[in-house]
Amino acid sequence: MILLEGDSMSRLFGLDLQLGADFFLSVIAIFVLFFAFSFLLFNPARKMLNNRKKKIHDEIQEAKDTKESAEKLKADYEDKLKNIDKEAEEILSSARKRALENENRIIAEAKDEAERILSHARTEAELEKQKAADEVKREMIVIASMIAEKVVAENIDTTVQDKLVEDTLKEIGKSTWQS
Repeated sequence: MILLEGDSMSRLFGLDLQLGADFFLSVIAIFVLFFAFSFLLFNPARKMLNNRKKKIHDEIQEAKDTKESAEKLKADYEDKLKNIDKEAEEILSSARKRALENENRIIAEAKDEAERILSHARTEAELEKQKAADEVKREMIVIASMIAEKVVAENIDTTVQDKLVEDTLKEIGKSTWQS
C-alpha cells in the first residue's frame, strides 16, 4: 500500500475531500447567516440599544438640570429665609410708623374738635350772658317804671322814695342783682 503524500495527510486525520468541501460550505453558510442575522437582528437590536442609551443619557441630563434648578431654588429660598426677619422687621416698622401717624392725626382731630366745642360753648355762654343782661335791663326798666308809678301816685319826699326802692328790691330778690 503506497500512499501518496497528499493522501497521507488526509488519511492521517481521517479527512477526505468531500469533508473539506462540506466544511468550506459550512463556513460560508455560517458567514452568510452571520451577516444575515447581523442585518436582520443585530442591527435593529443595536439601534434599539443605542436609542435606549440615548434616552437614558437624556434622562440623566434632564435629572442633572432639574437637580441644578432645585439647588438654585433651594439657595434662593435659603436667602429669603435669611432675609425674612429683616423683611418682617421692615413690615412691622412700617406698620408702627403708620399707626403713629394715625395716632397723631386722631389726636390732632380730637384737639380741633375739642377747640371747636369750647369755642361753641364760649359763644353760647356769651349769648346766654347777653340774654341775662338784656333780661336784667328789662327788669330794671320794669322796676324803674314801678317806682316811678309809685312816686307819682304818692307824690312823696325822698325818704319815702328810698323806702319804695328798698321794698321793690326786696320783692325782686337779692339774687337777681348779684348775678
